[in-house]
This record gives sequence, structure tokens and C-alpha cells, in this order.
Amino acid sequence: MPADEIVNQKRALRAELKGRRRNKPQILQDRETAQLTAQLQQLVENLEAHSLSAYLSAPTEPNTRPFLNWARAEGIRTLLPISRVDGLLDWTTGDGETEAISDLGVPEAVGELLGPMAIDEVDLMLVPAASVDVTGMRLGWGKGYFDKMIGSMGKCPPVFAVLFDDELVDEVPRERHDEPVDGVVTPKRVVLLSKRAKALGLAEA
Repeated sequence: MPADEIVNQKRALRAELKGRRRNKPQILQDRETAQLTAQLQQLVENLEAHSLSAYLSAPTEPNTRPFLNWARAEGIRTLLPISRVDGLLDWTTGDGETEAISDLGVPEAVGELLGPMAIDEVDLMLVPAASVDVTGMRLGWGKGYFDKMIGSMGKCPPVFAVLFDDELVDEVPRERHDEPVDGVVTPKRVVLLSKRAKALGLAEA
């Protein structure tokens, strides 16, 4: 398939998913937030993770805020990304309260910059996604930050994308630079997608 056709397919799918997220009723969002928090907590406990990377969710994304509060209260070291102009990600632990809106229009933590290599220390990575397919291929939001990060890591910890339940699909458009994830976490379940994830002996929710 021509590259420009794949790009157009991605653009159309992202627009559809954004619209679906914006139209989600608040009462459903609240229920799914509580469910998602429980699923994320269970994954961390099953992996016995002492450190992880995550992100501050935007208003229409699955809400990671209660989970991040739980992780901080449990003493789990949590790195949060800060985008750079060179396409890499810096990391910070933040203070649990202060944040800013990045040039990309998404919320980012504010704190001491730890550098791109800080991510090498974590036991688990939680990343945003528009959609993921059953092979683990992730459709991001088009900036490439997380694909570049995952692809550059020599020893990458398990990577799980955080989605709504209907965003795990049969297939998503793929370009050469796209990187797969090991599994997904949704409000209703944890799904293991890679051989590496299944070898961890985790029970799917």
C-alpha cells in the first residue's frame, strides 16, 4: 500500500476515535476510570513493579490520574514524559500536582529533568494510544515520540498501552517506524499480545 494512503488511513481513524472519545457520557467516563485504575493497580502488583513510566492523561483519554495518585502513595517511582524539540522524551517524577500544557497541546508534568536515559530504569511502561490491534501494533497520535523511544531501547521493559475497551481492534494501519506493544490495559481487562508478555506468566483479567 502506498505510504500516503497509510497516512490518510491513520488520520481518518484518529479523527474517528477522537470523536468517539469526546462523545462519551460523563457517567460512563467515571465508571471506566474506577475500573481502569483497578486494572492498572493489578498489573503493577502482578509484575511486582517498583518503578514505571506513565503519562498525564488528556481530558478525552482514559483517565490515568487516580492510578498515578495510587502509585505515588504506594512509593512506586513513576516517570512522566516531557517532549523535546528533537523528537525525544525527557522524564521527570514531578510533584504530583504541578503540570503544564506542552507545545503539542497535551498535559505534561513539571519537575527536574532526568534525561532520556532515565527510562532505562523502569520495570513497566504505560503508553497512550489511539488504538492497538491484536498483533500488538499500536496506533499513536502521529508525533512518533513513543515509537522512537521504544525502538531505541536496548533492553525494553514490558510496554502496555492504555485504551478504552472498543479500541482493541483486529488491525490498524502500520508504517515502518511503528513499534508494537506487549499488551493493553482497558477498563475491563488486561490483554497480553506478545510472546514476551505471555511468558511473564500474567493472568489476563
